[in-house]
Formats: sequence, structure tokens, C-alpha cells
Amino acid sequence: MSPVLRRAETDADIAACFPAMRVLRPHLTDPAIFEVRVRRQARNGGYRLLAAWQAGAVVGLAGYRMTENMIRGPFCYVDDLVVLPSERRSGLGARLLDGVAAEARAEGIDALVLDTGLDNVLGQRFYFRYGMLPAAMRFAKNLGSESNT
Repeated sequence: MSPVLRRAETDADIAACFPAMRVLRPHLTDPAIFEVRVRRQARNGGYRLLAAWQAGAVVGLAGYRMTENMIRGPFCYVDDLVVLPSERRSGLGARLLDGVAAEARAEGIDALVLDTGLDNVLGQRFYFRYGMLPAAMRFAKNLGSESNT
């Protein structure tokens, strides 16, 4: 049976997303801190989680937000996209992006944007196949230690 896509909004839903998010973000080691970050990002930036549920467990998810900046205008930014290794190559990643894109279009937004690491060659191949093209290069500088929460 194909996983069901549903937003993760309750505390229990967010907690169920933690194991999948850890696959993508292994530096997140505390489920309570993960929930605090999700809630804070939702409150401050409109962050949402679309999860793929199978037999009561999350097997993939997309974390995203509707936002706007001067260069793009309104757009949907995908912060996080992960599918458990056991479910990869099943089309689930594309289904998650399709679900996020449908939500963005319903809100009048016609652009989907995400970042990926330069070393994420498999992810880049997936994004190309999905129809996404490189549009920028991001530069970053660490300005000090980050809080755990």
C-alpha cells in the first residue's frame, strides 16, 4: 500500500517525524528539541511538515514554508526533504514535492525553491529529474556556536 501524505501538526505527529528527520539531519539528537524547533519555526516563519505515513510510521517528509524575498517575490522554500532509505526509488520524494507544490499553488505561489549540498550528487540527480534547475549558489559563514534549541 502506498504511503498517505498528511500534514504533521499535533505533538504526536511531530514526534513521529523525528526518526525520519534524523536521517537527513543527524545532528538533531533530542526529540524534544526537534519539537521546539518545529514549533518555533512554524510560529515565526510558517514552517510546515508534510509527512508520508505508512502503517502509522513516517517514512518520508518535507519541511517547507511560504515566504517572499526581493529577488524571487513569493515562493515556497523546501527546508527539508527526506525519504527513508527503505522507501527510496519508489517515487515518494516526488509525491512529497508534488504535495508541497500543490499547496503552494493553492496559495497563489508559483515557485518552488530548495538548497542542497554540493556533495549531494544523488539528490541533485533527483532534483534534475523532477524538473528543478540550479538557480543560485549559496555562501555561508559560521558566526559562532549555535544553541541546541
